[in-house]
Amino acid sequence: MSPSTRPQFTWLGHATVRCDLPGGEVLLIDPWLTGNPSCPVAAKDLERLDAILVTHAHSDHTGDVIPLARRFRPRVVANFEICAWLEKHGVENTSGMNLGGTQQVLDLAVTMVRADHSSGFIEDGVPVYGGIASGYVVRLPGGFTFYHAGDTALFSEMALIGELYQPQLAFLPVGDHFTMGPATAARACHLLGVREVIPIHWGTFPLLHGTPEALARELADLGVDCRVIPLAPGETY
Repeated sequence: MSPSTRPQFTWLGHATVRCDLPGGEVLLIDPWLTGNPSCPVAAKDLERLDAILVTHAHSDHTGDVIPLARRFRPRVVANFEICAWLEKHGVENTSGMNLGGTQQVLDLAVTMVRADHSSGFIEDGVPVYGGIASGYVVRLPGGFTFYHAGDTALFSEMALIGELYQPQLAFLPVGDHFTMGPATAARACHLLGVREVIPIHWGTFPLLHGTPEALARELADLGVDCRVIPLAPGETY
């Protein structure tokens, strides 16, 4: 992987992000392709997959982990409880971790950080504990760093994430109802100190009514110098 370049990021709808790394490896965060009404059909058929990061256990973030893991045998990173559940369902090559920890995934330094959200599977209509929800800070060998917040509310310790890891780019939920909306996501950009933000977890269903345009207005009202990158599903930055 070249230290002087950064990934190409493709938003596949909802919270699913494909990262094409400089060396050709493919990293997928929160893979929900099948059944995701926002995911373009052409993007659902992957040709390669080297690693998966899972932020929490909800089905709209884990829906395709098992079939993709069986097909490609990527390294699957999640909290300890999710990894145990995946192993029970035949997934190999899991690498469980917990908040505050860092591990090497491919040539990336992957740090699991806090998220304020619930986490659980539904089996036979009954909730099954899925450990704690999280986000990830990912640092490339050349220093470029990005942050995928997963599903989360605003919390003041985002300032520490900014101070400790200094991400240049953040993927933040803006849909509201289940996560931050545009106003609180703008505050998150301020606390993180990021210069660019890609809004996620919006528009999948009518209930998720926050938009990138609303985020941009909130940032302007706060006087925060952060560029909003409003991707449509399937678009690449």
